[in-house]
Amino acid sequence: MRIAFLVAPEGVEQVELTDPWQAAKDAGHEPVLVSTQQGEIQAFNHLDKADTFPVDEVVGDTSPDSFGALVLPGGVANPDFLRMDDKAVAFVRDFFEHGRPVAAICHAPWTLVEADVVRGRELTSWPSLRTDIRNAGGTWVDKQVKVCDHGANKLVTSRKPDDLKAFCETFLDVFAQEAASA
Repeated sequence: MRIAFLVAPEGVEQVELTDPWQAAKDAGHEPVLVSTQQGEIQAFNHLDKADTFPVDEVVGDTSPDSFGALVLPGGVANPDFLRMDDKAVAFVRDFFEHGRPVAAICHAPWTLVEADVVRGRELTSWPSLRTDIRNAGGTWVDKQVKVCDHGANKLVTSRKPDDLKAFCETFLDVFAQEAASA
Protein backbone atom coordinates (compact mmCIF):
# COMPACT_ATOMS: atom_id res chain seq x y z
CA MET A 1 0.00 0.00 0.00
CA ARG A 2 1.20 3.52 -0.79
CA ILE A 3 0.88 5.58 2.40
CA ALA A 4 1.03 9.38 2.30
CA PHE A 5 2.93 10.99 5.17
CA LEU A 6 1.77 14.61 5.02
CA VAL A 7 4.03 17.18 6.69
CA ALA A 8 4.69 20.91 6.46
CA PRO A 9 8.07 22.19 5.22
CA GLU A 10 9.12 22.57 8.86
CA GLY A 11 7.96 21.73 12.34
CA VAL A 12 7.26 17.99 12.24
CA GLU A 13 8.36 16.10 15.33
CA GLN A 14 11.08 13.88 13.86
CA VAL A 15 10.36 10.71 15.84
CA GLU A 16 6.65 10.98 14.96
CA LEU A 17 7.68 10.89 11.29
CA THR A 18 10.56 8.41 11.36
CA ASP A 19 9.11 5.71 13.65
CA PRO A 20 5.80 5.33 11.73
CA TRP A 21 7.69 5.61 8.42
CA GLN A 22 10.03 2.78 9.38
CA ALA A 23 7.14 0.69 10.73
CA ALA A 24 5.31 1.12 7.40
CA LYS A 25 8.43 0.16 5.41
CA ASP A 26 9.08 -2.86 7.64
CA ALA A 27 5.49 -4.00 7.03
CA GLY A 28 6.05 -3.87 3.26
CA HIS A 29 4.24 -0.61 2.55
CA GLU A 30 5.51 2.29 0.44
CA PRO A 31 5.67 5.45 2.55
CA VAL A 32 5.65 8.67 0.50
CA LEU A 33 6.66 12.04 1.98
CA VAL A 34 4.12 14.62 0.84
CA SER A 35 4.51 18.30 1.69
CA THR A 36 3.25 21.69 0.60
CA GLN A 37 6.53 22.61 -1.12
CA GLN A 38 9.25 20.85 -3.10
CA GLY A 39 12.70 20.26 -1.70
CA GLU A 40 13.28 19.14 1.86
CA ILE A 41 11.36 19.35 5.10
CA GLN A 42 13.01 20.35 8.37
CA ALA A 43 12.18 18.03 11.26
CA PHE A 44 12.47 18.98 14.92
CA ASN A 45 13.22 17.31 18.23
CA HIS A 46 10.66 19.28 20.22
CA LEU A 47 11.89 22.87 19.64
CA ASP A 48 15.37 22.07 18.29
CA LYS A 49 16.15 21.53 14.62
CA ALA A 50 16.82 17.90 13.77
CA ASP A 51 17.30 16.22 10.37
CA THR A 52 15.99 17.16 6.94
CA PHE A 53 14.15 14.77 4.63
CA PRO A 54 13.51 14.97 0.87
CA VAL A 55 9.95 15.59 -0.28
CA ASP A 56 8.65 12.90 -2.63
CA GLU A 57 5.48 14.64 -3.80
CA VAL A 58 3.86 18.07 -3.42
CA VAL A 59 0.32 18.10 -2.08
CA GLY A 60 -1.02 20.31 -4.87
CA ASP A 61 0.50 18.09 -7.57
CA THR A 62 -0.51 14.65 -6.27
CA SER A 63 -3.84 12.94 -5.92
CA PRO A 64 -5.12 11.43 -2.68
CA ASP A 65 -6.50 8.66 -4.94
CA SER A 66 -2.95 7.38 -5.46
CA PHE A 67 -2.70 6.45 -1.77
CA GLY A 68 -4.37 3.77 0.31
CA ALA A 69 -3.94 5.58 3.63
CA LEU A 70 -2.67 8.75 5.29
CA VAL A 71 -0.39 9.31 8.29
CA LEU A 72 -0.24 12.72 9.95
CA PRO A 73 2.79 13.10 12.23
CA GLY A 74 2.66 15.77 14.91
CA GLY A 75 4.91 18.47 16.20
CA VAL A 76 3.48 21.76 17.41
CA ALA A 77 4.24 23.84 14.30
CA ASN A 78 3.68 21.16 11.64
CA PRO A 79 -0.14 20.87 11.83
CA ASP A 80 -0.45 24.61 12.40
CA PHE A 81 1.29 25.23 9.06
CA LEU A 82 -0.75 22.50 7.34
CA ARG A 83 -4.09 23.85 8.50
CA MET A 84 -3.27 27.18 6.89
CA ASP A 85 -2.74 25.52 3.48
CA ASP A 86 -6.03 24.97 1.60
CA LYS A 87 -4.57 22.22 -0.59
CA ALA A 88 -3.25 20.29 2.43
CA VAL A 89 -6.62 20.59 4.20
CA ALA A 90 -8.45 19.41 1.08
CA PHE A 91 -5.99 16.52 0.71
CA VAL A 92 -6.76 15.37 4.27
CA ARG A 93 -10.52 15.82 3.85
CA ASP A 94 -10.45 13.65 0.72
CA PHE A 95 -9.27 10.62 2.72
CA PHE A 96 -12.30 10.94 4.97
CA GLU A 97 -14.75 11.56 2.13
CA HIS A 98 -13.51 8.48 0.24
CA GLY A 99 -13.33 6.15 3.25
CA ARG A 100 -9.56 5.68 3.34
CA PRO A 101 -7.93 5.18 6.77
CA VAL A 102 -6.07 7.99 8.53
CA ALA A 103 -3.64 7.91 11.46
CA ALA A 104 -2.72 11.08 13.40
CA ILE A 105 -0.54 11.58 16.45
CA CYS A 106 0.08 14.32 19.01
CA HIS A 107 -0.79 17.79 17.59
CA ALA A 108 -1.73 16.41 14.13
CA PRO A 109 -5.49 16.47 14.87
CA TRP A 110 -5.35 20.27 14.49
CA THR A 111 -5.29 19.58 10.74
CA LEU A 112 -8.31 17.27 11.17
CA VAL A 113 -10.16 20.04 13.01
CA GLU A 114 -9.44 22.45 10.16
CA ALA A 115 -10.64 19.87 7.62
CA ASP A 116 -13.91 19.61 9.62
CA VAL A 117 -13.68 15.82 9.90
CA VAL A 118 -13.82 15.26 13.67
CA ARG A 119 -17.55 15.93 14.16
CA GLY A 120 -19.09 12.82 15.69
CA ARG A 121 -15.70 11.12 15.97
CA GLU A 122 -13.87 9.96 19.11
CA LEU A 123 -10.14 10.64 19.16
CA THR A 124 -7.14 11.40 21.29
CA SER A 125 -4.28 13.87 20.87
CA TRP A 126 -1.83 15.94 22.84
CA PRO A 127 -3.98 17.17 25.77
CA SER A 128 -3.87 20.85 24.74
CA LEU A 129 -6.02 20.04 21.68
CA ARG A 130 -8.90 18.69 23.77
CA THR A 131 -10.94 21.92 23.65
CA ASP A 132 -10.34 22.40 19.90
CA ILE A 133 -11.54 18.84 19.22
CA ARG A 134 -14.62 19.30 21.42
CA ASN A 135 -15.43 22.65 19.80
CA ALA A 136 -15.20 20.95 16.39
CA GLY A 137 -17.81 18.37 17.44
CA GLY A 138 -15.48 15.53 18.36
CA THR A 139 -15.13 13.61 21.61
CA TRP A 140 -11.66 13.74 23.14
CA VAL A 141 -10.40 10.77 25.16
CA ASP A 142 -7.17 10.34 27.10
CA LYS A 143 -5.94 7.01 25.75
CA GLN A 144 -2.63 5.74 24.40
CA VAL A 145 -4.29 4.90 21.09
CA LYS A 146 -7.86 5.23 19.88
CA VAL A 147 -9.46 3.68 16.79
CA CYS A 148 -12.70 5.35 15.72
CA ASP A 149 -14.92 3.85 13.04
CA HIS A 150 -17.87 6.23 13.51
CA GLY A 151 -17.66 7.59 9.99
CA ALA A 152 -16.82 6.71 6.43
CA ASN A 153 -13.26 5.73 7.37
CA LYS A 154 -11.23 4.43 10.28
CA LEU A 155 -9.29 7.00 12.26
CA VAL A 156 -6.35 6.02 14.48
CA THR A 157 -5.04 8.61 16.95
CA SER A 158 -2.44 8.74 19.72
CA ARG A 159 -1.33 11.36 22.23
CA LYS A 160 2.47 11.69 22.15
CA PRO A 161 5.84 10.16 21.26
CA ASP A 162 5.63 7.80 24.24
CA ASP A 163 2.62 6.19 22.48
CA LEU A 164 4.47 5.52 19.21
CA LYS A 165 4.83 1.75 19.64
CA ALA A 166 1.09 1.28 20.17
CA PHE A 167 0.29 3.87 17.49
CA CYS A 168 2.40 2.11 14.85
CA GLU A 169 1.12 -1.36 15.69
CA THR A 170 -2.49 -0.16 15.63
CA PHE A 171 -2.41 1.86 12.41
CA LEU A 172 -0.61 -0.99 10.63
CA ASP A 173 -3.33 -3.42 11.78
CA VAL A 174 -6.11 -1.04 10.70
CA PHE A 175 -4.45 -0.33 7.33
CA ALA A 176 -3.98 -4.09 6.72
CA GLN A 177 -7.65 -4.75 7.53
CA GLU A 178 -8.74 -1.98 5.16
CA ALA A 179 -6.47 -3.26 2.38
CA ALA A 180 -7.82 -6.80 2.81
CA SER A 181 -11.43 -5.62 2.56
CA ALA A 182 -10.84 -3.39 -0.48
